[in-house]
Amino acid sequence: MSLVAVLLGVLLVVALIVCVLLAYRLSQLRRMGTPVLLRQIPAADDEGWRHGTVHYSDDALRYFRLTSLRPGPTRTLVRQAIEITDRRRPFGSEADILEGMIVLELAAGADDHGGAYEVAMAPGAVTAFQSWLESRQNERSQRRRSA
Repeated sequence: MSLVAVLLGVLLVVALIVCVLLAYRLSQLRRMGTPVLLRQIPAADDEGWRHGTVHYSDDALRYFRLTSLRPGPTRTLVRQAIEITDRRRPFGSEADILEGMIVLELAAGADDHGGAYEVAMAPGAVTAFQSWLESRQNERSQRRRSA
């Protein structure tokens, strides 16, 4: 066999593996998470939105971007640091991709990078997100450890 045929065969196998991994990730994320669109702000009015899913845990919100092969979350927002600063309906050209969704603006400092975000969710998902936030334990109510 020629070197070109071997290289093409290797490239084909690698492309197939990447496609299988991407399909597996998409199926897993769509089955297990809450679908959202997320973007870091500041951003242009209709740019920067990324499709993904969020998974809630006791201490963090983990965002998994749908088009990423990364095994872990793309962004992790700390539950105690998340603060909703604004709530709005999509406007302008955003309305085409965010139809029927509610956009929440999250204050800077919820992640390791100190970024501010906007997250677009369906109305039911917004209710679940707010309930998850409101049920977090207040820092002052935590028991003090005796030394």
